[in-house]
Amino acid sequence: MNLFRKAAAYLVRKLSLTDPAGWDHAGTSSHAGETVNEGNVLGVSAAWACVNLLAGTLASLPLGVYKDDGQGGKVLHKSHRLHRLLHSSPNADQTALEFWEFVAAAIELRGNAYARKVFIGGQVVALEPILAPVTVDRGPGGKIRYRWTEEGRSLEYLQDEILHIRGFGGNVLGGLSTLAMARHIFGIAIAADRAAGGMFKNGMRSAIALTYEPYLTPEQRSQIENGITKEYAGAMNAGKPFINEGGAKIEQLTFTPEDAQMLESRGFSVEEVCRWFGVPPHMVGHMSKATSWGSGLEEQVLGFLKFSLRRRVKRIEQRLEKELLTAADIAAGISISFNLEGLLRGDSKTRSEFYTRMLQAGVFTINEVRRLESLPPVDGGDVPRMQSQNVPIDQANGIGHNGGPALTE
Repeated sequence: MNLFRKAAAYLVRKLSLTDPAGWDHAGTSSHAGETVNEGNVLGVSAAWACVNLLAGTLASLPLGVYKDDGQGGKVLHKSHRLHRLLHSSPNADQTALEFWEFVAAAIELRGNAYARKVFIGGQVVALEPILAPVTVDRGPGGKIRYRWTEEGRSLEYLQDEILHIRGFGGNVLGGLSTLAMARHIFGIAIAADRAAGGMFKNGMRSAIALTYEPYLTPEQRSQIENGITKEYAGAMNAGKPFINEGGAKIEQLTFTPEDAQMLESRGFSVEEVCRWFGVPPHMVGHMSKATSWGSGLEEQVLGFLKFSLRRRVKRIEQRLEKELLTAADIAAGISISFNLEGLLRGDSKTRSEFYTRMLQAGVFTINEVRRLESLPPVDGGDVPRMQSQNVPIDQANGIGHNGGPALTE
């Protein structure tokens, strides 16, 4: 039994879908006969829109280092060595948005994102993204080992030198690759796009057969094939009258696009792709079965934030804290987190209502709100305020109309 378990573990390790090397050399085909890779998948509009939405939204959220304030809250810790690295400039070539957009897109497609840690004086000063496929296993000492080829050189690093953010799957060696797991769905979407392109290329006309009673000579066959292709194939020749001569009988071989339900099949592919990425179809412009008005879509957007985006944010936050914070940082109450309130930036009405409620409830002070809006503080703006309605009736006479003590003559 022990021997069987060892053999099974070896096969799982060697054939795992989380291993990019295995994915590059096997399993790239789909039931539809289409090759599935990053380039082909991102050529499908629904996949591009989903990855663009998820990666762009996550990367646009402010990411910073925070410190416990000793009262159950936390404040931005701009002086920490990691704050500028994570918030503004992870490396010499990329902005923070560009870097985190790459990380998020890699997780969505490959199931893993890798970056090399650059150290100076024992501290991480930069994170350089790894674009090449990475092979992950355990080295002789038990540590996780990362190997890849870059500019003709074979590189190998251990886990302390690599930031590895894993996607869905829970495997220590890596998350599950969406490209691998959903390759059949992506293959259908690619095939549908290819079929639609072929129909438009042929002027939206279905294939026909020309039947001649007598056998044709090779010269006659070549002349008919070349003549028909030249005169009638292609979208620019759509609607051109067909000249039938020589007693040929015309027979249709394929259905029209409507009979084949081409549009319906492509719409189904959009919904399937969205389902794999956890994105509501209306958020990528697919409105065939939804209305753009009413509270239904608002609930879908909230669901997207709660159930799709939040776990992606949490996955990155926890991995950064685990790999970048020291024991002294953790003891001092240092944490790393995205500010989800950044999503309110584009909606002034919602942002205004949120601030008003927080001010009236005494949760935020005026200066805290002004700080969120990048405005300077004002005198007296650090004191929480609350409205004074619903006070005991025996105390009502002592309260003025502004909530202060009543004026007496």
